[in-house]
Amino acid sequence: MRPSRRRGLAALACLIAAGAITGMAAAARPLDEVMASGVLRVAIYDDNRPFSEAGKALPRGIDADIAQAIAERLKLKLDLRVVDAGENVDGDFRLNLWRGDLAGTPLADLMLHVPHDRILATRNEQIFLTNPYFEQRLAFAYHRGRIEGFEGVRDLEGHSVAVEGTSASDSLLMNAEGGRFRGQIRHFRSFDEAAKAYLAGETPILAGTRAGIEAALAAAGAAGEDNPVVEVPIPGLVRTRWDLGGAVRSDSRDLAYAVGDALAALAQEGRLKAICATYGVTYTAPQGY
Repeated sequence: MRPSRRRGLAALACLIAAGAITGMAAAARPLDEVMASGVLRVAIYDDNRPFSEAGKALPRGIDADIAQAIAERLKLKLDLRVVDAGENVDGDFRLNLWRGDLAGTPLADLMLHVPHDRILATRNEQIFLTNPYFEQRLAFAYHRGRIEGFEGVRDLEGHSVAVEGTSASDSLLMNAEGGRFRGQIRHFRSFDEAAKAYLAGETPILAGTRAGIEAALAAAGAAGEDNPVVEVPIPGLVRTRWDLGGAVRSDSRDLAYAVGDALAALAQEGRLKAICATYGVTYTAPQGY
């Protein structure tokens, strides 16, 4: 056999082997298999404060604590995976829940911080959503000493706003009133950088999620009375509220139901509220579809 032919067959064999490995990794872990293993594998996003951030020993944040609480409720040991966010949620599902990577890394049983959206669920037949556990909201903080009040979008007039570029808040502001306030928007590479600029007094207004703003203010020890956090109606196509929940593979729905029951119990006990309060965040109950 010619060397080129042998190399071609070898390459094909490698691809087949990689596919076989991936296929093995993608095998579903329904509830009984997860319980038998004694371990719950949960994926959360990296660098997503206050929901997750790198700690000195273990990741910390709201999602990390909720993952631990779910595992404890199910009497399982937690295997927490911190994963990078891809270009879209669909790709994150594919990589972490149902297809996996070419290295055959064991897939997560559960992924948190997933938008609880009917269209997203319909578009991804390979996954199944759990009950949501938190309602994310867009909001603003402002320096009371520099702005008399903030009750509507018109109060943005004449004031600069710190915001993370390409975020939902950025899209909302860029398109508000036909782009009327675009010249006042200061873009930053991350919400953390935008928050630092606001706290340093570089802008009188900070835009972002309510959870992110509250956590940033709490971490900085900024007085709440001097930095009110408000939600104001801004008409447009950008959603200002959405629920966060979890996702499992579609053939592991019994696991999703068990996770949903655990989340409901944690909410009823006040555990979710307490977890959020640890990071200075107000717990907002999800509304569902």
